[in-house]
Amino acid sequence: MTRRRTGYYVLMYAIGAVLLAAVFGPILWLVISSLSTQAELLSVPTHFVPDHPTLARYQEIFTGAQSSVGGALRAAMVNSLVVATATVVISGVAAVFGAYAFARVRFRGKTPVLLLFLGTYMMPPLALVIPLYLIMANLGLLDTRTGLVLVNCTFTTPFLLWLLSNYFAALPVELEDAAQIDGLSRLGALFRIVLPIARPGLVTAAIMAFLASWDEFFYALIFTDSPAAKTVPVALSEFVGKYASLDFGLMAAGGVVALVPPVVFAVILQRQIMSGLAAGAVK
Repeated sequence: MTRRRTGYYVLMYAIGAVLLAAVFGPILWLVISSLSTQAELLSVPTHFVPDHPTLARYQEIFTGAQSSVGGALRAAMVNSLVVATATVVISGVAAVFGAYAFARVRFRGKTPVLLLFLGTYMMPPLALVIPLYLIMANLGLLDTRTGLVLVNCTFTTPFLLWLLSNYFAALPVELEDAAQIDGLSRLGALFRIVLPIARPGLVTAAIMAFLASWDEFFYALIFTDSPAAKTVPVALSEFVGKYASLDFGLMAAGGVVALVPPVVFAVILQRQIMSGLAAGAVK
């Protein structure tokens, strides 16, 4: 191995180590903070390894009273799961039919209409919050999980529509033509031929929509006011100003718990996600 190649590998490993530390360093510090006592978190110099690790914060989150900080975070976790799951289902169904139409049906103005949908996704939330607030108030959907689902669908559906339309367009149309010759309708070909083949892309789209809804903070902060509808990002943000005694370790524990659902979904469906991303790269 030449000296130049050795230097190249050393440089690549060094860059990889820096990227690894940048990605996993904050997560590791979050876990360490959740296990450290309040005195260790405030001590100087900083304790990177807790001398007396404790699981009291996690116990507070999972077994605390309903009116406690842990109870509020548990309720927010349930709200986030319900809102994110419903958003994925509703926006996913709408995007599948719309994306298939854009990919297979020829009509005048198809590209401008698709770009119009994409433009609505790219609009800043601040420009939409006032009209959305007025609509939600008139419909009586403020401080409800139903309202949050509908609001989240306004930005997940255009994104999934754009993503899946490109994915469907990359699939061979000859399979659908053969299925229609055998007697299937266009919808039958969609459900029996296209969707099974496009499963990696569908899973990737569902995960991205779930993460967008799970992490959404701005709309949830504006449109919710009670534990009945607050989501995890809003509940965690209230740790700073709502509670007189600020426990940084409890905030860290809440952050760790909030990481679990999306990480679990991503790990379980990692093969489909990689296949979907690879197909998108080829496209």
